[in-house]
Amino acid sequence: MTMRAWEEVERDGKRDAVAIEEPLEIRVDGRPLSVTMRTPGHDEELALGFLYGEGLIDGPHEAGLTADFAANTVEVAGPLLRDPGERRFYTTSSCGVCGKGALEEVAVASAPLGPGPVVDRSLLVALPDRLQQPTFELTGGVHATGLFDARGNLLIAREDVGRHNAMDKVVGRALLDGHLPLTDGILCVSGRLSFELVQKAAVAGAPILVGVGAPSTLAIALATDRHMTLAGFTRRGSTNVYAGAERVRG
Repeated sequence: MTMRAWEEVERDGKRDAVAIEEPLEIRVDGRPLSVTMRTPGHDEELALGFLYGEGLIDGPHEAGLTADFAANTVEVAGPLLRDPGERRFYTTSSCGVCGKGALEEVAVASAPLGPGPVVDRSLLVALPDRLQQPTFELTGGVHATGLFDARGNLLIAREDVGRHNAMDKVVGRALLDGHLPLTDGILCVSGRLSFELVQKAAVAGAPILVGVGAPSTLAIALATDRHMTLAGFTRRGSTNVYAGAERVRG
């Protein structure tokens, strides 16, 4: 079944393309675990990427939409690495850590990042223009994440109304393809660099994260702690490297 990421609406007597935002429930062995507001499409990848980023799985699991597609529910086969207990996650399109009730639930452990590739600054600067964003071009209402190799070739690109969902979809696809950890990969996001995006990138093993927008103080601190290269304001021919400058030439 083909799922549309946008629909036409009436606006000032004209037809306008608008990004779709709908809830998705993630269940594990029939047990509800999370609800996230997302753009439909690649929902299995989203579910698996989310579970991986939360440290609940460490490899591919069987996942699929329920028979009633209108139910917006993905079923994932267990078992999980740990019992989430009574924790339930509700994430909005703007917040990927919403629904967590305590500070200790926010941070997720990740293995130390390896040395990773050393790349030219000019390569980092070029990545946003190589990030495929067809739904954004139509609607202006979604974020994108792209996975690149060390030569700047785009391997995976996903879009979503939630920046954290776009990242989860890329990580989920890489998980299914057997490409995790992203030892030599570069992740590029179309917006700002938040704590949650740095954490998801670190858990996925990506040594370099590039963003078009600004980083937050907590994002920089986490990237520094995880020995990740973090580059923000990557646009108009320049980029600012806030952490991990040893991987950037020039």
